[in-house]
Amino acid sequence: MIRRIWMVATRDFVTTVSSKGFLIGLLIMPLLILLFVLLAPRILNSRSPQVHGEVAVIDPTGQVLPDLREALDPDVLAARRAESRRRAAGSSGQAPQQMGAPVPVLTIVERYSGADLQDAKDWLIQADGAASNHLALIVIHPDAVVRSEGKAAFGSYDLYISKTLNDATENVIHDGVRRALVASRLHNSGLDQGLVEAAMRVDRPTSVMVEAAGERASQRGLARALPFICGLLLFMGVITGGQTLMTSTVEEKSSRVVEVLLAAVSPLELMWGKLLGQLAVGLLIMSIYLGLGVLSLLQFSLVGLLDPMLVVYLILFYLITYLVFGALMLAIGAAVNQAADAQSMMGPVMVLLITPYILAPIIGQAPNSTFSVAVSFIPPVNTFAMLARLASGTPPPTWQVWLTMLVGLAAAAVAVWFAAKVFRIGLLMHGKPPSFATLIRWARMA
Repeated sequence: MIRRIWMVATRDFVTTVSSKGFLIGLLIMPLLILLFVLLAPRILNSRSPQVHGEVAVIDPTGQVLPDLREALDPDVLAARRAESRRRAAGSSGQAPQQMGAPVPVLTIVERYSGADLQDAKDWLIQADGAASNHLALIVIHPDAVVRSEGKAAFGSYDLYISKTLNDATENVIHDGVRRALVASRLHNSGLDQGLVEAAMRVDRPTSVMVEAAGERASQRGLARALPFICGLLLFMGVITGGQTLMTSTVEEKSSRVVEVLLAAVSPLELMWGKLLGQLAVGLLIMSIYLGLGVLSLLQFSLVGLLDPMLVVYLILFYLITYLVFGALMLAIGAAVNQAADAQSMMGPVMVLLITPYILAPIIGQAPNSTFSVAVSFIPPVNTFAMLARLASGTPPPTWQVWLTMLVGLAAAAVAVWFAAKVFRIGLLMHGKPPSFATLIRWARMA
């Protein structure tokens, strides 16, 4: 019996993975992910051309221009960017990396305060030689440093730009003007800018997670993404294997191939063989995507943040989830004569499969809420819910994990029993497609 089941499983697995459609669908997405993983760091670290240009300034206050020259000085911009990278890299414990475009070299051109605004705007569209570029015009408001009488707020500034100015450089100009205005206002009020900035700056330390195995840096970004990633892998493995299982069963039944197969194996052996064959297909898909995920973490030096036990739980919960949904899809495939007839019956099954997949990232954000704990023990959504909780930053107690597995195995046993009863009766029946009530009646009769 085991040998015949193995033969059927091997036949189904080889037939599925050797088809052109499967190979194309299987390889396209991993190849795109692989290209992204390999090219993303190189793109981020690529050097863009350095921006050189002139920025005209109309400053009726007479106080902002010196601070603006200092704020937009290339050396100051480079030091400020290096400090930002250092703070961003500090949370992950990695050395800051050089990435993105170099800092722009901006030449400040002073325009007298009574200059005609329209003439100043026309300057933006005047060519000034190949080596220079008119990028922007900054007009400081008269009350930008000293508030007008009766007003609680300071004035601001207007910015006019040329079509050659890119977004990154525009952001640099905005940040420079903001810093210059703040510095001018503090100087005018007799306050020490360095002292004020030091008093307002509170660096956020890297959170250190203390565990029984030791201490490690906390990675909240990865912790937020893991529940969604695990739910996606579980969904992809189940939907690929389950739908192929249903489709192949319908095709074999409609073409009468199943009658030939039943001459060599029993219905139960055929069912288990097909179920295990597509189970191997789903495991193959998950293994490929898991490998790409580990490669991505290696590329960004984050592989140490992945708990190996999470991979083990992912495989275990995949086996349970696949048996539940695979058995249901196999029963539907055996009961109908055409693929079109199966679509109406697949609706409720797909709702049961898609709902926990959508809920997985939500559960991951609140893993110990009453709702998250409750759905961890309600099949068939319990495997998705528990996996999302395990992938979150605060995993559940071990006893809840094992209880979820026991509940899932019980649900899988019921689903496989139901599928076996329907498979035995529906495989050789033709005619009007049955309803779910008819399938339940078949299961009680068999």
